[in-house]
Parts: sequence; structure tokens; C-alpha cells
Amino acid sequence: MKLLKIISLFITILLLLWATSCSDTSFLSSKEKKYLAKHDSIKVAVFPYYPPYQFTNDQGEMDGIFVDFLELIEQKIDYKFQRVYYTDWEKVLNDAKTNKVDMILEIQQTKEKESFLVFYPPLFESKHAIVQRKDAPLITNLKQFGKDQKLILPYQYSIVEIIQKKYPNITIGFGKDELECLQKVNSGEYDAYIGPKAVIKYLITKNNLKQVRISTELPFSYSPGFAVAKNDTDLQSIIKKSLNSISNSEKKLIIDNWLFNVVTPFYEKPNFWIWVTISIVFLLIVIILINRYLKFKIKQRTRQLRIAKEKAEESDRLKTNFIQNISHEIRTPMNGIIGFSELLQKENLTLEEQREFAKIIAKNSKELIVSIDNILEIAKLQTEKITIKPEEIDLDALFETIYKKYQHKAKEKNIHFVVESQLDKEAEHVLIDKPKLFKILLNLIDNAIKFTKAGSIIIEYTIESDSIIIKIKDSGIGIKKKDQETIFNIFTQSEKEISKNYGGLGLGLSIAKKNADLIGGKISFETLEGQGTTFTVILPFIPISKTHLKTAEKQIPLKEKPEKHIILIAEDGDVNFLFLKTVLTKMPEFNFVIHRAENGRKAVDICEENTQIELVLMDIKMPIMDGYEATQKIKKIRPKLPVIAQTAYSTEEDIKKAIEAGCDDFISKPIDKNVLKPILSRFIFKTT
Repeated sequence: MKLLKIISLFITILLLLWATSCSDTSFLSSKEKKYLAKHDSIKVAVFPYYPPYQFTNDQGEMDGIFVDFLELIEQKIDYKFQRVYYTDWEKVLNDAKTNKVDMILEIQQTKEKESFLVFYPPLFESKHAIVQRKDAPLITNLKQFGKDQKLILPYQYSIVEIIQKKYPNITIGFGKDELECLQKVNSGEYDAYIGPKAVIKYLITKNNLKQVRISTELPFSYSPGFAVAKNDTDLQSIIKKSLNSISNSEKKLIIDNWLFNVVTPFYEKPNFWIWVTISIVFLLIVIILINRYLKFKIKQRTRQLRIAKEKAEESDRLKTNFIQNISHEIRTPMNGIIGFSELLQKENLTLEEQREFAKIIAKNSKELIVSIDNILEIAKLQTEKITIKPEEIDLDALFETIYKKYQHKAKEKNIHFVVESQLDKEAEHVLIDKPKLFKILLNLIDNAIKFTKAGSIIIEYTIESDSIIIKIKDSGIGIKKKDQETIFNIFTQSEKEISKNYGGLGLGLSIAKKNADLIGGKISFETLEGQGTTFTVILPFIPISKTHLKTAEKQIPLKEKPEKHIILIAEDGDVNFLFLKTVLTKMPEFNFVIHRAENGRKAVDICEENTQIELVLMDIKMPIMDGYEATQKIKKIRPKLPVIAQTAYSTEEDIKKAIEAGCDDFISKPIDKNVLKPILSRFIFKTT
């Protein structure tokens, strides 16, 4: 042991001699040199009770690793610090707070002490360990510490703050220093002590503490360094430069002499550069990925803008085509009407030719009306201001027409076309808007045939509960996932050919969807790409019995001379009045006496003067007084007199306004005698 001490002393002397020979104060500024010259008694707090960091050796001299570092600094700056020795660590801290000492030789940094000290990087580290009596159950983790167990620590040491913060439930007692704490654990007064492993080993061996042992090494370390008073900036700078001037070889020589783990600067550790390299690579990867992501987003946004532009252009093109189609659909029947009207004026026509030309004119006139109705309906789809015209239809007859219409077309494409009815006989007749139902079916079937190259198209229709359920199944190409959300939108077709399959209007399946919505139904679909699509149409079921279909005919008694009925036609247009009068006089079931009023005020006067009038056909748009106001006044005079509104405007708002004014029913121009006849029967026979 004495030989080891002599070797240690010899190495220290060599170190000091080498440091002296290398003494160089050039790293200090002139101001700092003047500061040292002016202050000849800079006080350093020494606590020589913490071997092997700082302690009094057997010869009564100060020794230890921090003493060696202090002497090396003194040699470097050519200055001798005044050492102030303490036996109480609490007094060391109190004197540092009150500026009675300028520097502490050895101390571990904590948050509490940062308020009055400036700390420098630790010079080394030593793991903490738990010390217990040999006969006590082994504690491997501080979480195992029971409430009835007591831990002892040196008063105001940094380890106290660490333990109290991490393990607040542990009961802590305090000792004067490490030796006192170890002695109390050795005697059994306390259950455990925590301190630096190197200090524990030294004190246990030197003081012959045979009843204790090191049980477990803890994950935190004792990492002490120098600390300077916070208010002395000049001394702070001097100590910082002095510590920085200590080379790695000088540090290693001191540390190795005392067998401690050297605290290598982080930038000199291999792991540091490994992590720096990894971080740089990671950062580069992140930058590259961000760059690629931004490029992707720019491309995506550019693509979206291009697609939006293309869609807008396509929408404009479709709308242009739509306007052109309107012109075509109006001009085609008009050409027939005008052409054959001119031919009828020739005198050399036979009676048969006159009848044939009249039929053609009538046919083209009806087509023109249908075209105009369809164009107006499509134009109003967005606002849903479409007139709903329910009528009694035979579902079986309707689907028979559908079958005949598409059978040949399907056969040409080698498609098996089937229409299956699952109706009972009592449910064949329903009340529904036939043109809209027809449009729904035409669009869906056209779509099925277009996208089915071979296989089958099956149409099933039935009635379940309060709904008419129609299914159109095809074995076509199906619908792509990207198109499924927009398939019913207006002006969103991606193919030019699609518009040709929907009546030339370019509205696609949106016509079917909008019409279904308008009559209180809905359309859904199931599809598998490459296998086919099934469209399901669900419509409200309003049954009409077969006997009811003949009610109107049964209500009209077939008399040789029908009873006379006096009606008033309020109409300012001569042509419209003449047409309506002709229609009424050609009805064999009735014998009408017809009066005319050219405006609303005259209609009111006639109804007030002639109490024999049984029904009024009221034009809505007339001079002097319109049909709404005239109806209101007539209803005040004769509340039970039926008033039937007739107008070329047939929106829901017009109908609602007419009903609110007091009209009993509504009929659209041009007047269809097949629609007018049931209305007249209902009100004429009701009043007789």
C-alpha cells in the first residue's frame, strides 16, 4: 500500500513539473491578468472529506483528483488560490451564497444551486450505488423501497435533490458527510445509503465497515466540476479559459492516476460522431423527402388545376352542345309543321292528302310540345322547379313497351335482354309521373346496353310494402371507383360518346337521378369493376284499382241528349279561346253553353250576373285583372263555383299560387282533351 502511495506521489510530482514547464498564461487577456494581480486572495472552498476527490492523506496533506486539477490550473495561470477548509458542507453552500468564498473546488450542478453559482462541465463521472447491511434483503431498484424503510444521505448534497424529485415517497434522513451515513447504515440505524461508488469503496475499506455492502448500481452518476460565484464574471472567464487549456493528455494523466472514468468531451466520443452522422443523414433524407413531397404537391395541385380547367372547358362545351341541341330539337318538328301547313294551302290536294298532312302537323306539334317541356324540365333540374304530373299507368304495359324498344338493340350486341315482372294483378296500375319514370328507365337501360359488350341485361320490377322497386342488372364493365362519387353529377362525363346516349342533352345519368328525386324516389347502385352493375330504383307506390280506371266513364250517363251545362271561359287570346271552345263542343258526353270573358274583371262581372254558370276555365295571365285576383273575387261571390286554372306556365309555384287564390284544379296549355275530360266530369257532375 505504501509502495502504491509512493508511485502515486511520484507521478503527481512529474505531472506538476511537466505542467510547470508548460506554463503559459497567453490565453488570458490583459484585463484578466490585471484582475489576478489585483486580487491576491481569491478564496476556494475545500471540503477534504470526499476521498478520492479531495481529502487529507496520511501525511496530513491535501490530496485527491480535484486538488491535482486545482494545482494544474494554478501552474497554468501562475497564481496561488487561497484555500478555505470546511468540515460542514452546509456552511460551504451558505458562504457561497453570501460571497464569502469565490469558488467551490468540487460540486455537482443542480437547479437550486444555479441561482448563485456558475457551473463548468464535469471533469469525470462516477456511478451512484446503494449501500445496505449484508443481512438485509437486497434492494435492486429504489421503487422497491418500502414506507417503513429509511434512507440516509449527506445533508444538502446534490443526490438529495435528485432522490426527492424522482422518488418523493422515500423517507430520507440526513448525515453530516458520507462516512457518518455509512456508519449509521453499518450500525443498522438506517436501511440504506446512496453515494458515488468510488467514494463508498474507499470509505468502507479505510474505516473497516464490515457489516455493509454495495447492493446495486444506479442509473445516475456523480459528475462533479468547478463552480464560481455568479457575480464574478472576470473569475468565471479565467476559470473557463483555464479548464479549456487543459489538454486531453493532461486530463487523462490525472484521471488515470486516480483510476476514475474520464468524462470525455462529447465531441470526442465516437458515439457523438455516429449520432451526428446519423442525424445529418436523417436530416438530408427529411429534406429530400420534403422536397419530393413539395414537388409532388405542386404537381398534384397543377394536375388538379389542369383537371379543373379541363372540366370547366368540358362543361362549357357540353353546355354549348346543350344549347345547340335545344335549337335542333325545336327546329326539327317546326320544319314539319311549317312545311306541311304551307302544303295544306294548295287547292289541288285530295281529301286523303289533307288528312295525312293534318296528322303530320298534329304529330309534329305534339313532338314540339314534348321537346319544349323536356328542355324546360332539364333547365330547371338544378332548382328542382319541375311540375309533377302523376297519371294512371299500367306497369306491365309500360315495361312491355320498354322491352319492345330495346329488344332489337340488345340482340344486335348479342345481349340477352330480359324483363321480369313480380307483380300481382291488383298492383299493375299505379299513379305516377309517366314521362319522368320513362326518362329514368331510358337513361339507365341506355347506360347498361352501352357498357355491356356481351352477357345479359335483366330488368326486374316488383312492389314491396309502399314502394315500387325496379332493378336493372347488367354484366358490363362496371363503374370505376374514381367515377362512383360523381356518376350522377351534371356535366361531369369523361367521354364524348356518353352524351349521345342520353337524348342528345349531355346530362347523362343525372337526368335519371334528378327525376327520381323529383317524384319522391331514389337511385342507388352496386358495381364490381369488370363484372357489371345493378341500378336499383325505389319509387313511391300509389295503387289505382282497375275499377277506378273506368269510373269516369261510368259516371257519365250515356244519354241521347246530354244535359246542358253553362260554363265561362276567361281567355284573352282569340286563338286559344277558339281552340278550347272547339274542344268542348266536340265532346259528345257534354252539351255546353259557353260564355267568354276577355279579362279578369269581365269574368267577375259575368259570374256575379249569371248564377247559372256551373264552371269557370280561368286563364291566369290576362289584361286589366289577372286570373289570380279574378278567382279570389269570384270565390267571395260564389264560394262553391268550381274554377279551373289554365296557363302555359306550369311550375310548382304557379300551381301553388293558383290553389292559394282559390282555384279548384289546374290544367296546362296546350290543353289535352284527355286530361280536361276527367276534370270536367269531376266538377260538372259534382255540382248537378
